[in-house]
Amino acid sequence: MATPKIKSKTSTPQKSNHAPERKAALKPKRFKSAYSKAEMEEIFRRFSVQRPEPKGELEHVNPFTLVVAVALSAQATDAGVNKATRALFKVADTPEKMLALGEEGVTQYIKTIGLYRNKAKNVIALCRMLIDEFGSQVPKTREELIRLPGVGRKTANVVMSMAFGVPTLAVDTHVFRIANRLLMAPGKTPDEVEENLLKVIPDQYLFHAHHWLILHGRYCCKARKPECERCVIADLCRSPEKTVDVPAPLVELPQQLIGEAVE
Repeated sequence: MATPKIKSKTSTPQKSNHAPERKAALKPKRFKSAYSKAEMEEIFRRFSVQRPEPKGELEHVNPFTLVVAVALSAQATDAGVNKATRALFKVADTPEKMLALGEEGVTQYIKTIGLYRNKAKNVIALCRMLIDEFGSQVPKTREELIRLPGVGRKTANVVMSMAFGVPTLAVDTHVFRIANRLLMAPGKTPDEVEENLLKVIPDQYLFHAHHWLILHGRYCCKARKPECERCVIADLCRSPEKTVDVPAPLVELPQQLIGEAVE
């Protein structure tokens, strides 16, 4: 008589016909400004009354000197850069003239600016690229501009706006601070703030928005202590740091004196 086979007590687990449930993909956190569309329009309308034609405060004579000045302004003040570049641009206002100075020559002009040795190296490399690849002309697109040594997205946006009239939004320390402090377009990085600001700034005010925000941060909503009593948007402001609810009189400010900026 055949001995019956005894089934093993240890059974092989059967594969499930259903794949394990995947975790739902996390949706990116949706950005939300503290201001309505109407409030944003009113904020920038007041900025436009206060400064109808805002200007950048870096001294320059052409697109080339502008890109050099903006590149030099990283971790430096506009006033400090202007003091250093006034003499430099008198002798070197083209890539060829700047290249002829060499790194040491450029260094002698900009040694009062932070990180001047690395910046002088970048300026010379930038000149070589402009001459070799762009016919000594400053390119007009962001993709080409950011290829230049020492030129990042912020610098490219400034040059596109100021030199070529393209409505861009450069996020420097002032713009980054204002966007976060006022809860206008909070973000953890300059790129994130730029993306969020572009969603809320009314199209008709976009071209000058960069300068309005910089000047508001430089002269009114200062880093250490905001001067809320001088603020034309004090009634609209949602900043937890706000100390005044009554806006300052909305009047046009005196014309900017480029080169005399107070940082």
